[in-house]
Amino acid sequence: MTADPDLTRFSINQMTVTQLSLPELVDACGESGIRNVGLWREPVQAYGVGAAARLVREAGLTVTTLCRGGFLTATGSERRAAALADNRRAVEEAATLGTDTLVLVCGGLPSGDRDLHGARERVADALAELGPYAEGHGVRLAVEPLHPMYAADRCVVSTLAQALDLAERFPARQVGVTVDTYHVWWDDRAPEQIARAGAGGRIHTFQLADWTTPLPAGVLTGRGQIGDGAIDMREWKGCVEAAGYTGAIEVELFNEELWARDGREVLAETARRFVEHVLR
Repeated sequence: MTADPDLTRFSINQMTVTQLSLPELVDACGESGIRNVGLWREPVQAYGVGAAARLVREAGLTVTTLCRGGFLTATGSERRAAALADNRRAVEEAATLGTDTLVLVCGGLPSGDRDLHGARERVADALAELGPYAEGHGVRLAVEPLHPMYAADRCVVSTLAQALDLAERFPARQVGVTVDTYHVWWDDRAPEQIARAGAGGRIHTFQLADWTTPLPAGVLTGRGQIGDGAIDMREWKGCVEAAGYTGAIEVELFNEELWARDGREVLAETARRFVEHVLR
């Protein structure tokens, strides 16, 4: 199918339709005229990194990001060494898949630890090692701030300001940020931080998910379909574009109700919602 010009910048993140196998996702993208995908390490590893790279390349798909590296807050030399080794593998996987962006979720507080500042400094120490390694493979690291409700167990970096304070210690060609509406929409300082990121060439990827209430018991799967929640997607698109971002726009939804439906139907709906609520 010929690519829909409205979907030129649209990228479907693999987790949005996790019920589809990688070949099924690639086939469905071809049927829907979608040319961009964001991939996740676990299903790619299960399929085979080299095989996945061939599959998407032969289908003419662009891999916009690989998720995820990170989890860099561990204490203890063995655990830190293991985390660094895993992130180097993630960089290599991204390079094999042909994407220039590895998304990082930095990690939460180790058990019994209450030192947020110290945990963030351990992230910075890791970036100092990983940034040059990533650059050598043609890959950029995109630090993703997560909503503060995830600070304890998933990500000690909660705002774009915090993410940029880390990223700006390193060249933009090595480390930048992920702007994800689900995680930053509540922050009234986010627009000025997006401008700051844009001025430094550090918006490495832009992701969309809506905020719906009530949140499910497992808040990790609370990302709403575009147009179902409180976030003005056009406003956020305008904000990142005013900051100079012209790249792909990924839709990344963790949502058990969507996962329970037919994956091709969800993919088509998501593309339609993107046009309706982001472009028009």
